[in-house]
Amino acid sequence: MKTGQIIGLSVLGFILLLVFYVVGSFNGLVGLDEQVKSSWSQVENVYQRRLDLIPNLVETVKGYAAHEKDTFIQVTEARSRAAGSASPDVINDPIKFKAFQDSQAQLSSSLSRLLVVVEKYPDLKANENFLSLQSQLEGTENRITVERGRYNEVAQMFNTKLRTFPNNVIAGMFGFTSKEYFKADTGAEKAPSVMF
Repeated sequence: MKTGQIIGLSVLGFILLLVFYVVGSFNGLVGLDEQVKSSWSQVENVYQRRLDLIPNLVETVKGYAAHEKDTFIQVTEARSRAAGSASPDVINDPIKFKAFQDSQAQLSSSLSRLLVVVEKYPDLKANENFLSLQSQLEGTENRITVERGRYNEVAQMFNTKLRTFPNNVIAGMFGFTSKEYFKADTGAEKAPSVMF
């Protein structure tokens, strides 16, 4: 073989290796991006489960505590805001992600107020429908915590791959952006004071 052919084959081999590397990195980023989207869908799924339980819970409590109208209105409004804040592009936009997280926190706060109202009504606390709904809601809150944790793990894997060299160059060429993480609510780092 002539020197020109050897150089030509070497250059062609290098270009092929580079193409394979770019394709492999791109496919790896696409795979992780799909895992993030799948994980986000699970987060939305359990939030939707909570949204679906709330009307039944409110109706059950209404039968016992009809004069607690303000609490019912707050829960209903918070539920509407939370339902309206979800969309697939939330994970790519820090502002939308924060709005989503804030609306879910407001809904959790409203539900807490509703459950405080329940404490005033012993007959309601003994009602089988209410107990079943309360149990389902508690289970859903646990699921939310688990799915948010799983989402954060997958988002962390994606973000790590996205930021490492040379994946960051490839990601920039194809428009991949980092994913947002769920964070604790403001003030969650402080232990609540319990007074007896």
